[in-house]
Amino acid sequence: MKKLLLAICLSTGVAFGQVEPAGGTSVFDKELPQDSEREFQFIAYWYSQAVSSNYYPTNDFLKGQVIGRLFGQNTTQTSAENTSLYVEQRLLPFFIYQPKLFNGRAVLRASFEIDFTWGDVAYGTGGNFGGAVSADQVNIQTQNVELEFIPFKNWTINLGLQRMFDNPYNPYRTLFDYQTQTGYRLMYWGTDASGITARYQGDYNRWKFGAWKFYENQVQENDDVSMYEVMYERDITQNWRWGGSVNYVRDRANGEGGPSILGQGLNSTLSEYNGTFRFPLGGNPYRADIFWLGSFWSRNVNYTSDRFMTTGFVKYNLGSVDTLVANENYAQRASIGGLAVNLHGGYRYGITKGDVLTVDFLYTAGDGNGINDNHYSGVMTGNNWGSPVSVWISHGAYILFPHGNVVNRFVAAVNDVSNLGYGLTGGTVNLYHDIIPNKLNAKIGAASAISNVAPPNGGFLMGVEANGRLSWAPKVYMNLELHAAYMWLGDFYDSGRVNGGNAERPVNPWTVFLGYKWLMF
Repeated sequence: MKKLLLAICLSTGVAFGQVEPAGGTSVFDKELPQDSEREFQFIAYWYSQAVSSNYYPTNDFLKGQVIGRLFGQNTTQTSAENTSLYVEQRLLPFFIYQPKLFNGRAVLRASFEIDFTWGDVAYGTGGNFGGAVSADQVNIQTQNVELEFIPFKNWTINLGLQRMFDNPYNPYRTLFDYQTQTGYRLMYWGTDASGITARYQGDYNRWKFGAWKFYENQVQENDDVSMYEVMYERDITQNWRWGGSVNYVRDRANGEGGPSILGQGLNSTLSEYNGTFRFPLGGNPYRADIFWLGSFWSRNVNYTSDRFMTTGFVKYNLGSVDTLVANENYAQRASIGGLAVNLHGGYRYGITKGDVLTVDFLYTAGDGNGINDNHYSGVMTGNNWGSPVSVWISHGAYILFPHGNVVNRFVAAVNDVSNLGYGLTGGTVNLYHDIIPNKLNAKIGAASAISNVAPPNGGFLMGVEANGRLSWAPKVYMNLELHAAYMWLGDFYDSGRVNGGNAERPVNPWTVFLGYKWLMF
């Protein structure tokens, strides 16, 4: 793969050197514009929040970044006696260099991440720490380092460590909020990864081709995890868009790699950490080939044409997992087939986009007996290979499903839509209102879900959540927000299999946080 990327990089560079506009002069012979655009740009996103809640990890080593399912392998538990209270902050700086020499046809982007909790540690090394007295922590994390080329009109090629989102749009030229509402809404792929993508963004249709390397492991061995994708979308009418996609993951790593000691892959501890289905393959080496076939649609996402919007998708994952039987021969251990359906709609009853009522519905198939019948009928996402990779955050819930306003702690009852392989049927309802148009907005919401398969000694109801938010925007792209949420756990959590090993249903979780965010440019 490295050789392939190098070859593509070199060939792309050669291609640029050969580009000649009509008239026969090369790019380097053109006169520079008198009022040229800036070559260098700096953009940054600041987020800080004061948080109080009654759930936290019980493992003393998990003081920094905590990701995953509530009551899962991350040791998070609720408590009636203890209340957490802390302040944390995040800075995401973006550096963009666009050489005048290439007249806008080449861009270098680099973004980083600096996260810590006030008062955690100092004078150390590692990400997600560095807020203790004296500071001086080495804690800058690399998010993106990528090149973007524009070889022809409407075409872009992105190369390097970049955003990997499950929609057809250019993630660096499309608002993030729009991307969380369209395609598969980051429910399957919503992270950063190394690879190469090519996009055609026409007036009425869009194409995306991508090749990604998740884990290289030993460069001389066939032990990698890679993904390939093709996505297409076209305008059906002035308001409606329809698209389809194919993704393929080729997993030959047998669990090698992954974050920390959790490993990665179908039988790794990471699966239970994230809340996906963990394939019980034991210590047998395995090979997996998994496909995702999907179709998605959208209508009037920004409420510009009229008062109604809707998006949705249908997606089916299929494939097989083979394990080593003898003499380097592999035989199928289980086949895979799981369906997911999402319907999302909104009605703008007022003047601004802040006066809306939204409804979200999600169904994911479940499996009650794992692979005992040599077939897994549940859903699979990118959370089998990284953490977090699949981040559905545009539903309006806080505890039942994960919320997007986070720094070091990304925890929810349903961290992955596969719900441990049990599947779910659920959704959210949210009412937003601009008290002062585009300045002061209030929101109330509710969320609920049932598991499509009951765990041992547990029921189907996962819980009901009520939440609210008050947001004030003193300046453009600057917000001060107060959030609160409470969740009543259902009989699903009577099961020790899913409630962290407790003998009875845990205490209901709640959270309150005051956040300040500013997108500066």
